[in-house]
Amino acid sequence: MTGPNGAGKTNLLEALSFLAPGRGLRHARLSEPARRLRGVEIGLPARNWAVAAVVEDSVGCFKIGTGLVSKADGEGKRAIRINGVERQSQACLSERMAILWITPDMQRLFNDGAGGRRRFLDRMITANDPEHSVRLNAYDKVLRGRARVLSDARRDNRKPDYDWLNALEVKMVESGMAIVAARMEMAQRLNRACELGIGLFPAARLELAGTVDFWLRDMPAIDAEEKFLALLQKSRVEDSISRGAAIGPHKSDLEVQFIERETPARECSTGEQKALLLSITLAYARLQTLEKGFPPILLLDEVIAHLDHKHREGLFEELLGLGTQAWMTGTECNLFSSLRDFAQHFVVTGASLEPAH
Repeated sequence: MTGPNGAGKTNLLEALSFLAPGRGLRHARLSEPARRLRGVEIGLPARNWAVAAVVEDSVGCFKIGTGLVSKADGEGKRAIRINGVERQSQACLSERMAILWITPDMQRLFNDGAGGRRRFLDRMITANDPEHSVRLNAYDKVLRGRARVLSDARRDNRKPDYDWLNALEVKMVESGMAIVAARMEMAQRLNRACELGIGLFPAARLELAGTVDFWLRDMPAIDAEEKFLALLQKSRVEDSISRGAAIGPHKSDLEVQFIERETPARECSTGEQKALLLSITLAYARLQTLEKGFPPILLLDEVIAHLDHKHREGLFEELLGLGTQAWMTGTECNLFSSLRDFAQHFVVTGASLEPAH
């Protein structure tokens, strides 16, 4: 898709990203898309919105739809339907399709906070294991519940409900250890796929860094679980002040290294970082195709503009070889000229999508 800045190209990609579990490529609250569409009415209660698609895979065709159903508090609930049947869990969105994206905001993925790197890895895991999103939501809910119990007790100058606190911490350990284990497994699988490099793109090595990650790497899982639980209990006073938890998968980081140069990604040049990000994405696409039997849908927002001619053509070659459906955006149509016989070209103007002539 090509069009001038502000034409609505990223909005269209965001709509597609909502067909995957989570908050979409802008990591927005469910109410935000409708508020943005209403322009000057930002801040008012959100209206319903929805996105639907017909997906064709090796099994056949199926219809998928999701959107926001407003509630009285203005936030609303996410509704999901597969072939017209209401589904309760977002995990169903990745049962027969996977979506991964790269956006301009991610060009600083290796330099900014760890949250973006965790989300990047978690999206890849969820595409292979739909229950991962369930575990993430469960952990977040219990983490917030524990913080509320501790902070409320501190505010009221009383002892917390220890039975309830113990139960929450046990649940934190159960879901938290499963999250860490899934992340470590995905990193190992990606490393095997990345070792040889992806075409012209550099080989990368991934490693999880965090207290619980190191425990699980260096000792039996049962011992790591016991240490995690013991430290949660020990840090209750500190956590009552911070309204969080000192350790856990929410503190983990994804460290990436440029193998050939033996250099951390955060110390690489901007161009090298973009190449590493594409290398990991393409390696994941290969894994997904081999393991699940279908490639992911890739949403590549303004990625082409930041590549030189050689790497741009190398990316096109890899995408065509994978057979994946890739949605790419840019302001200049000539950047995609070599794909003229292999891709559909659409022009976006004023949030309207039209085939290019």
